[in-house]
Parts: sequence; C-alpha cells; structure tokens
Amino acid sequence: MMISVKPYDYVFFDSYNAHMDGQIWFLTRSLQLSSFQAYKLRVTHLYQLKQHNILVSVGQDEPGINPLVKVWNLDKKDSGSPLCTRIFPAIPGNKPTEVSCLSVHENLNFMAIGFTDGSVVLTKGDITRDRHSKTLSLHEGNCPITGLAFRQAGKVTHLFVATLEKVQCYTLSVKEYPRIELDTHGCALRCSALTDPSQDSQFIVAGDDCVYLYQPDERGPCFAFDGHKLLTHWHRGYLLLITHNNKSPSKSEFGSRQTSPTEKHILTIYDLDNKFIAYSAAFDDVIDVLAEWGSFYVLTRDRTLYMLQEKDTQTKLEMLFKKNLFVMAINLAKSQHLDNDGLSEIFRQYGDHLYVKGDHDGAIQQYIRTIGKLEPSYVIRKFLDAQRIHNLTAYLQALHRQSLANADHTTLLLNCYTKLKDSSKLEEFIKSNESEVHFDVEIAIKVLRQAGYHSHAVFLAEKHMHHEWYLKIQLEDLKNYQEALRYIGRLPFDQAESNMKRYGKILMHHVPESSTILLKRLCTDYQPNKDSTDRDSLDRPAENKANPEEFIPVFANNPRELRAFLEHMIEVDPFSPEGVYDTLLELRLQDWAHEQDPGKKKVLQEAALSLLRSDHTVFDKALVLCQMHNFKEGVLYLYEKGKLYQQIMHYHMQNEEYGKVVEACKRYGDSEVCLWEQALGYFARKEENCKAYISEVLQHIDENNLMPPLLVVQTLAHNSTASLSVIKDYLINKLERETQQIEEDERKIRQYREETAHLRTEIQELKTCAKIFQKTKCSMCNSPLELPSVHFLCGHSFHQHCLESFAESEAECPTCTPENRKVMDMLRAQDQKRDLHDHFHRQLKCSNDGFSVIADYFGRGVFNKLTLITDPPGGKSGAGNLEAEFSRDLLINTKRNV
Repeated sequence: MMISVKPYDYVFFDSYNAHMDGQIWFLTRSLQLSSFQAYKLRVTHLYQLKQHNILVSVGQDEPGINPLVKVWNLDKKDSGSPLCTRIFPAIPGNKPTEVSCLSVHENLNFMAIGFTDGSVVLTKGDITRDRHSKTLSLHEGNCPITGLAFRQAGKVTHLFVATLEKVQCYTLSVKEYPRIELDTHGCALRCSALTDPSQDSQFIVAGDDCVYLYQPDERGPCFAFDGHKLLTHWHRGYLLLITHNNKSPSKSEFGSRQTSPTEKHILTIYDLDNKFIAYSAAFDDVIDVLAEWGSFYVLTRDRTLYMLQEKDTQTKLEMLFKKNLFVMAINLAKSQHLDNDGLSEIFRQYGDHLYVKGDHDGAIQQYIRTIGKLEPSYVIRKFLDAQRIHNLTAYLQALHRQSLANADHTTLLLNCYTKLKDSSKLEEFIKSNESEVHFDVEIAIKVLRQAGYHSHAVFLAEKHMHHEWYLKIQLEDLKNYQEALRYIGRLPFDQAESNMKRYGKILMHHVPESSTILLKRLCTDYQPNKDSTDRDSLDRPAENKANPEEFIPVFANNPRELRAFLEHMIEVDPFSPEGVYDTLLELRLQDWAHEQDPGKKKVLQEAALSLLRSDHTVFDKALVLCQMHNFKEGVLYLYEKGKLYQQIMHYHMQNEEYGKVVEACKRYGDSEVCLWEQALGYFARKEENCKAYISEVLQHIDENNLMPPLLVVQTLAHNSTASLSVIKDYLINKLERETQQIEEDERKIRQYREETAHLRTEIQELKTCAKIFQKTKCSMCNSPLELPSVHFLCGHSFHQHCLESFAESEAECPTCTPENRKVMDMLRAQDQKRDLHDHFHRQLKCSNDGFSVIADYFGRGVFNKLTLITDPPGGKSGAGNLEAEFSRDLLINTKRNV
C-alpha cells in the first residue's frame, strides 16, 4: 500500500512483508527509502492528512484480533522516529473484529473506523489527544464496511458510509446524527472515493456496471463503465479505475477479486467533466495507484513502480485538433481554466472546420464565441456572399450585443436587415432598451434614412435625443412640419433656440401661426412643453429668453406674422432690443405708405409716431426709414428731437412751405439766430411775391439787430420782385436809430470834455494855491482829530495811529486808494491797447496773409473786452464807452486793411 506522507515523500507498506516487522517505509521523490518501527507485528491501514503532517495508522502489537490506532506527528521526533501522540484500541466495546477501512477529517475533529462486522466507530474531538476526544459507535450492521469519507460543506459535516449492500450518509453537525439511506447497493473494498473537497464534492461508488455519484441527500449522476472494479481513486478531476474484464472472478469476503500473480489489470483514467478517457493501459496485478508530484504512480505486485506524467494542455488540445474533436477540446480547455485567448483560438479553428464542411450555421455560432478576440473582418469576409446573409446578420447582432461594433458594422447590419426586408428584426434592433444599445446611433439613423426607413430612423433619433437628425428627417423627408414644431417645443431652451434659427424659415413658410406662437414663447419666458407622463419639477427653472432680434430673418416672407411677433414683444417687454422697434417701425411705415383709406392711414401714422417717441428707437435708422417712405411727420419729429433746426428749415424750404419756414424761425430762432438770416436769403432767391414773408423776417431781424443793414440790402438785391418799399421801413428805422446813437455819442463827448476841463482846474489850484483842512473828525474812526494827525489833498484827515494801523502806505489816502487804482489800471490798459493797435496795423500791412494775422490775434484774445474796466460810480468816467468805441474802430480798420 502506498500513500502520501509529505508533499515530497511517500509512505510505502508491503502487505506481504509488513506484518512480519510492523514497519512504515518512507519513499522520497528521489526514490530513497527510510523506515521506522510502528507496530510489533504488522500495519494494516494508514491515513495521511493533506493539510496537516499527521499520519494515522492501524496495526497490531500482539497476536489476535486486537487492532490499535496510533496517531503520529511527523514534524516531531522521538528517538529518531515520528512522535506518537495517541494510542487507543480500535475495537468497539469488547467484541473482537477486524478493521476494514479508515477515514480522518482534515480539521482533526473527526475520525471514523469501519469494521468487517458492519459497525462504524466515530471519534469526535481532537483526535491527537485522549482527553479532548470521545469515541462512540455510530453505525451497526451485518454487512462489512467498505468505504468511509468525510464531506464538509460550510459548517455542515457529513460522513458517507458504504457497505457491500448500501450507501448511507450521516449528518455529524446535528445532534443525534440523522442518517439518510442513499442507495440499496454498495461496493467492494477500495472501490469508493470522494471528489475534490468543495461545496459540491460527491461520494463515488464504483459497481461492476456503473459508477455512482452521491450528494449528502440524494444520488447524483451515474456513468456506465464495463469491467469488474478493483480500485477507485479520484485526483484533480480525474477518476482512476482498476478493472478486470473477467466476468466471473473469484471474490473475497469484502467483494475484492482474488487474482493470480500473473493476471492483467486495466488502469483507466476518466475525465468525467469532459466525458472522455484520458488514459488506459494494462498492468500486471496492480496493488495501488497514487497521485503525487504532478504525476500518477502505479505499484504492481512484482514491486515495479510506474510513473504516468500528464501531458500539458496544449499537447492535449493538439491531439484533439488532429482528430477534429473540437467539442472535447473546448470542454478540456474550460476545465483546465485556459485563458480567453486560448479558448478563442479553439473556437476559431472549430468554426473554420465547420465552414469547410459546409455547416455555416454551426460555424457562425463558433465565430460568435470569438468576438472580442478575433478580428471581426476575418469572419465578415467569409459571409459576404448574399446566400450567407442570414449568418452574417447573426454574427453582426452578436457583435453589437457585446458593444464591440464600430460604425461600419452597424451600417452593414442595417443593410442586411433592409436587404432581407426583415422589419421585425429591424424594429427589435432599434427598439431595444437603452441599456441594451450596442451600436453607433448616428450611423444607424443615416443608414435607415438612406434605405427609406424613415419612421424607424425618426424613432431612433427621438429615443436617443439626436434632435438634429429627428428634425432633418421630419422636415426634409416626411414633410411633417407640425410634428417637428411640436418636437422643438419640447426641447431645452438652448437646443430649441438653435433649431428654430436653423429651421425657422421652413417652419414659418408651412406652419406660420404655430411657428409664431413658439417664437413668442421662446423670446419671453420659455419653458419646454412636457408630456402628460412627465412630472413637473417642484422648482421652477430659471427664466430663459432668446433675443427676438435674431429671429427677425425667419419672417422674411411673412410680414403679418412678423408684425404680430414684434408687437407682442414690445408689449410684454418694453425693453426689447432696438432692432425690434426699428423693424416694427419699418413695417408700420410700409403699411402707412400703401394704405389708401384716410382714416386707417391716420391710425397707422399715429402708430408710427408712437414708436418714434419711444426711447428704444435708433435715431439714425428711424430717420432713414422715415425719409425712405416720405413720412413727413416722422422726419420733422426726428429733426426736432435731434435739435436739427436747420434741417427742419431746409425741409420746409425744399417743399416750398413759406409759412412753415417763418414758423420754424419763430420756434427755433432763439436757439439758432442764423435761421432768420437763412430765411431772408431763401425768400430773397425766390422770384415769387414773398413780400409779406420778407417783411416779417426783416421786422424780426431789425428788432433783434441780427444783420448789418448793408448785408440786408445785398441779400435782397438778388430778388427782382423785391422793391424799395419792402425795406423802406427797415432802412428808415435803422437810420433813425443810427442818428440817435450819433447824437448820444456827441453828448457824451461834450460831457467828457467838460469833466476833463474841470479836473484840470482842480489840479492847477492844488499846485498853486493853499489848501485849508477844516475836517474835525477822523475819516477812518470818525473820532475827533487829535495831534498828531495826517491830512491829504483829497480832503480826508486821519489820526496818525489809525493811518499806521490800517493804511498800506502813508503816502496814499486809504479812502481814495481803491478808486485811484481802478483809474490807473484803466489807463495802463489803454496804453497797452494803443501800443498793440499800432503793432497790429504794422504787422497786417507787412503780411501777405492778412487773415492768418487776424486769426492769430483773435486766438490770443486781443479783441476781447477787458472785464476790469467799468464805469466809475456816478458816471464820472467814460472809459467803458471809450473802450467799446476803440474796439469798434479797431475792427472797422481791420476789415478795411483786410
């Protein structure tokens, strides 16, 4: 018997020789042997745990039927041998019986021993110590126990018990250990095993006809294998069976066949998951089979050890490929956990094989399984033939389901649908749930539109919110303008605004009223229309308003709707852009110009003027519009609003409205005096009889002294109808005023001469005659004079201390000083003017450009009046009038020189 002790060692026991010395032998990977004395007589059973370096053995130290169980700790040594941690008798009670099988749980808390009398002893607790475990009889029967196996599933522990006649299962994690009978037939000794430990591990029982698999509560699948079973073993998904084909072999009391030393046994290794025989060969009387170090070891009775090495996965696959066993190769690759790249290559080869055989449906199914690894063009090229379009469609559908399709694949799939006229598949493809969309929606819309499936394209565009494509198809292909307008009204503000700018002219042409309503909403307070199924938001969204001026071009051929739109805008929003007012003004002026009914024309005129009176109309644009439409009232209003009084005059002059010319002079002449001069010149150029208007203008010019008489005469000389009688009164009045002015000037001259003579007499008396001072009071403090006092020739007297305290200089009279300074300043100014006058005349005579000289002197303020020269109190001084006369003479002389 051979079992695993450590990952790199074996324990070897020869059933023929071990009973003589009771030794356990160790076999290393390098096939070196070592041993230790375990029992005095013989060893009958060994069990090596996989997760612990613990070995449990059953043997005899004394003759008779008294088997002992020993637990060995192989990590610890006692005098060079493994440490025996526990020894206890295996017989239940005092009934002597032989041990038939042994099993130990990997958690070291359970150990089960089966006997030939049909009983099972269970040791619960720490099996390595006596004090921490207890032994009880779990099973009683008459048939020998042939197999035991523990199964752990979560926190539930089961024990499978196999006899020659039955298979049972105990639940050890529940009190009273309930039992379930799984089958009414059993197996021979060493013909049971447990699959790899997992949640789904199964108990294997090998009968002569079938191999059965059991769950803790039921029997599972079974497999038919011919031959009498001698040994059963499970390792890494492989079932190993030692069989003999003799139909009537001799059997021992435990069901095992007695064989001759030269009898042939057949070793068969099955892959149950993939359902194929991995290996089969005949050996001479096999004792045991063991799997270790990645290989299988077969021990025969002639003491020969055979090693079977498993081929690598790739070699296995190549062998299967050569035999065209692709299904088996796929199952093998999955069981060996081959990566996706390797599986994809198998699927490709399988698909190529089926394609060559002509099984195109099967081939396309295999190619579908390569999606994500194999280039799609490899498959598509094979099925581009029109006869293979169904297969190509299936492949492209799978490609889209895995979100690996590009735009070309989508185009090709939709073309396949359209070629097949498969509307149901087409609808299923485009009407899939949004979470299942695996294609480029825009490409799909283009293909459907090109193929004439406009309704499908519209559905796809609306579902995936491709607004531009939806509107383009509705307007250009389906001509469904009302539906397109409804769709725009449901869009968010930004998208609704942009689409109305793009498609507004088309919509306005076909559905003008509805389009105008939508534009009104868009330019006031736009909120998207919602379906009845939509839930209104609790919070009102922010106000959205488009610029109405940007939508005016939309109404290019719809003036009635444009007028309604603009009037609505200025009504709801008086602060609309200026373009709204300008466009509305133009519309109203057009209506006014084409209207023939006087009543309606008057109403339109007032409507246009109301716009001109608003502060939002651009002056220049409005003026141009009024002039273009010959809207007289608007032109005159704008001229007046812009204070363009001369333009008003010219407008009346152009229209030869004489009365309005005079009226304009009266209204605006105070603001611009030149209007009267322009009016006089205008009437002077007219050959009609305009004497009344000329007389009225001359009267105003005369009253306000707006023009020199000579200029008036020169102006009227151009009119052949104007006689002397027209300006007779004007000239007489002008001459009379000039005569009065001359007389007034002569009177002032005589007055100034008398005053000058009087002043000279006073000066002479002061120089030659004594001056008597009779003042008794101070002119400053008005107190009686006391010595010392100071007297001035002007007649004022002061205390000396008053003069010193308040006067700037004792040489000047404080009372007369301000007046004297004014006179001195006036004299100095006259001297400066006299010198400047002489210099100006000399420069004017010598210069070739007299106008530049005059302009230079005007720029320096030479001809400005001096503000500090004023008439003295009492009118004693004529300096102010002299200055005025001087300035007038200077200007007259300047004009003459020029």
